[in-house]
Amino acid sequence: MSMDNIFGIAGTALNAQLTRMNATASNLANAGTVAGTESEAFRSKRPVFKALVDEQMTNAGAPYVGGVKIDRMVDDTTPPRRVSDPKNPLADAQGYVYQSNVSEVTEMVEMMAAARSYQNNVEVINTARQLMMRTLDITKA
Repeated sequence: MSMDNIFGIAGTALNAQLTRMNATASNLANAGTVAGTESEAFRSKRPVFKALVDEQMTNAGAPYVGGVKIDRMVDDTTPPRRVSDPKNPLADAQGYVYQSNVSEVTEMVEMMAAARSYQNNVEVINTARQLMMRTLDITKA
């Protein structure tokens, strides 16, 4: 495996974890939103990753076999919470509003996991760079 592949694979992982972190931030930002109907209520988003296991799966955005790409974003299927709030201007005829299905605890776990994965891939890049520099030092001697 060439150094280019190591940096490329780690780069695809960094991109994937950054997307995961952005989705988590969006979910947390919308945690307190309410809607007048269940269909309008915010649903938390999750990225679906896909491993690039052969050449046919690669493209210009993720050209490295062994890397990862974002396949799609999906909505969490947990139903939104229905809360009685008849004074809310968004309330339906029965006086209910629908809260987002975002769980702050789940989002914090996602954020910590994404941050750790990102940090691990930065460490891969740093280690590969150090090995390259040591190899160059050996060739100079």
